[in-house]
Amino acid sequence: MALGATFAALRHRNYRIWAGAGFVSVIGTWMQVLGVNWYVMSATGSATSMGLTVLLQALPTLVLSVWGGALADRVPAKPLLIAAQATHAALAAGLAVVAVTGAGGLPAIYVISLVTGAVSAIEGPVAGRWSSTLVDRESLGNALALGSLTNSAGRILGMSLGAVVVAAVGPALLFASNAASFVAVVVALFAVREGERHTGEPAAAGSARADGGIRAGFRYLLGQPVVLVALGLSFVLGSLGRNYQVTMAAMSEGPLRAGASGYGLLSTVFAVGTVVGALLAARRRELGYGILVGAGLLASTLQIVAGLAPGTVGFAVVILPVAAAAVIIDTTVGTRAQLDTDYVMRGRVLAAVAVTGSISAAVGAPLLGWLSEHAGPRQTLVLAGTITAVATAVAGIALDRLRERRLGHRLALVLAAPAVRRPVRRVASTAARVVWPAGVGRAAAPCVRAPARRAVRRGAGGCHRAAGRSVAAGRIRSVPGGPSRQRPVPVEPGRPGGPGLRGLRAPSGSAPVPADRRRPAGRAPRRLSARLRLPAG
Repeated sequence: MALGATFAALRHRNYRIWAGAGFVSVIGTWMQVLGVNWYVMSATGSATSMGLTVLLQALPTLVLSVWGGALADRVPAKPLLIAAQATHAALAAGLAVVAVTGAGGLPAIYVISLVTGAVSAIEGPVAGRWSSTLVDRESLGNALALGSLTNSAGRILGMSLGAVVVAAVGPALLFASNAASFVAVVVALFAVREGERHTGEPAAAGSARADGGIRAGFRYLLGQPVVLVALGLSFVLGSLGRNYQVTMAAMSEGPLRAGASGYGLLSTVFAVGTVVGALLAARRRELGYGILVGAGLLASTLQIVAGLAPGTVGFAVVILPVAAAAVIIDTTVGTRAQLDTDYVMRGRVLAAVAVTGSISAAVGAPLLGWLSEHAGPRQTLVLAGTITAVATAVAGIALDRLRERRLGHRLALVLAAPAVRRPVRRVASTAARVVWPAGVGRAAAPCVRAPARRAVRRGAGGCHRAAGRSVAAGRIRSVPGGPSRQRPVPVEPGRPGGPGLRGLRAPSGSAPVPADRRRPAGRAPRRLSARLRLPAG
């Protein structure tokens, strides 16, 4: 596809404004993440305390995302988003005050982290539903892929800038920068033109789906088996296949013996892989379930290979496409969840996607850590990759059945294409000649005459169709032991007579050609089928 198609969503003015503001906000968010981690680690020296802050920000998603989804489907989005940005800015300013004055200490950091997670849990489905109206239906997948690209690039830039700033002046400036970044989002919300938004069909007054709240959302999802299978596959791949923060650390400290520097290198490679995956997803015109299954199988296979990698460089080479596949999987699940469901339920469906991701992270990270500690990092990667590969295959079969066997039909069409069928036949013929060599345990059938200069004979590889020049590669003659042992005699290149039958000579030790079968000089050659007659037994 052309480069313009990769960034097709940017043709929409509203999306350009929103994507630019989102990029600024993502940079500030990751600067704050680094600042919080550094502050807690420097104050306590405990990785467990740092992990607690991450847990406090992720925990509200499990509880409050469903409420955010219901609000997204029932309340105008712009006022909620403006209020959320203002709250985020105030909380970031509070972190800056704590970092400068020390007021409140760690308890204040923990409380602010918890409130930040709660606001994000409610804001997420609202922002997702609202941003999907900035582009048309055909550009939605591209917009989500570019959103992943924005997040990945913003993460790399934010962490890099944050590392420089925190080393120079401390974390307070990081928190203040994040507070200022939310101003860009508020400005973008006011700059978006409402007349250019692409909204779905409004819900009818008194509609049960629009007003039923959370329980209506659950009932709706239970009636969408295709989406449920996709979410289930996302959970398995997310819990066992993409918690590489744990497995990369375990491999660096264990079999790879790379230490902190190796872990930093692997983290950088993984971040680059997410950017590559976002670009690949953006280049696709359509992100379907075939892409989801293919990316899942690729990531699972490479995860097994990563467990067998001998060194840090080899592990990094495998990690990069795994990260790319992870972004493609997330983007595809988000795209199908929005395109394959009703617009009036989109907020609650996005909440289900967010909850699935949070649960997979909460379950997978400690499970992989426990397995790495008791079974070993390599064994953990191989086992987890095997499980995810089997789960992906099962999900692929289920999706194919639910979608009227479209995948099987497409596979049959591909296999029936001449470009695939002919090489397969050649391989099968070659395999047959290897398994049953000429003249060994196979009885040759007499030549069957065929019209239009074609003949079918049974040789070492079974019945073969011979036509024109291809049959001239050899001729059938009797060998000692009877007619059941017949083999073609190849033409020596460069012999007089070219590749035709004229250039064939009987091998040494064989009986001469009878006089009644010799072609007199000047006589026109007989047709090909007649020239392939077997000599009498």
